[in-house]
Amino acid sequence: MKLSYLPTPLDEAPRLTTELAPLATGPLRILIKRDDLTGLAMGGNKARKLDFLMRDAVEKGCDTVVTAGGAQSNFARMTAAATAKLGMACHLVLTGDAPAHESGNILLDRIFGAELHFAGTDDWDVIWDEVKRIAADIGPKAYPMPIGGATPVGSLGYVAAADELLSQMDAPPDWIVTASSSGGTQAGLLAGLPREVRVLGIDVARPKTPLAISVLKLAAKTATLANRPPPAGDVIIADHCGPVYASITEEAQYAVRLAARTEALVLDPVYTGKAMAGLIAGVKSGQLSGTIVFLHTGGAPALFADEFAAF
Repeated sequence: MKLSYLPTPLDEAPRLTTELAPLATGPLRILIKRDDLTGLAMGGNKARKLDFLMRDAVEKGCDTVVTAGGAQSNFARMTAAATAKLGMACHLVLTGDAPAHESGNILLDRIFGAELHFAGTDDWDVIWDEVKRIAADIGPKAYPMPIGGATPVGSLGYVAAADELLSQMDAPPDWIVTASSSGGTQAGLLAGLPREVRVLGIDVARPKTPLAISVLKLAAKTATLANRPPPAGDVIIADHCGPVYASITEEAQYAVRLAARTEALVLDPVYTGKAMAGLIAGVKSGQLSGTIVFLHTGGAPALFADEFAAF
């Protein structure tokens, strides 16, 4: 049962490299790992996690998935698509109130046949309690899936992605830069990569210290599940969230436009735009140099959401 189209391309980014090279303190080469092209429901990093999570749900005899996310959650959109493809039911608990007009990922959630539950709050504890309540009401054939698929099972998708990336390169990169929210992608990379490859997670949703702690714990559990050595060293996080989750920062706006105008690369304002802003800031500060792989985790449907119309 394969939901994603793999391997995804690893592209050189010569015009972006040329644009940023004057800001760098050393040699610079930027590549883009195109996980926006994983295929499922307009692509994104969550397809790799869902390959493992949906297999787990099916093997446990479940016919319904219940999960949660922000109103414009990419994970929710792709989970809805995965359940549609496998003939399963899907319940999504989303933050906030139901919009007057459905757009972006919410529109896609509905098209894929998911039942939407708007929690009326952004409190993740309340939202996760609602996921568990709905799953309990449905019964044992319901599979409550943690937000973002950030479990050791889901993170196995990025252990495999680490192997895939290394097979596409003559030598390991110096850095990988990725958006980090629930932390599963960064944890999987840390579990799968050799220790000399550093992973910079760009925090787009929570304070960086709790995120670093949760990523390290998840990476250790994922490594155990994957029969890999435990990850070593610190979890490296840079905070580009803005005042609150889904804030549109000036740095992200600039990054989205720069990527589009140099590499025809479509980023989103919540995740990949902020990850690119973090890459740019890291180059400017001297933190990042050498060969850098930017992990494009998808998310383009959010560009068409009403709440980001002023972008």
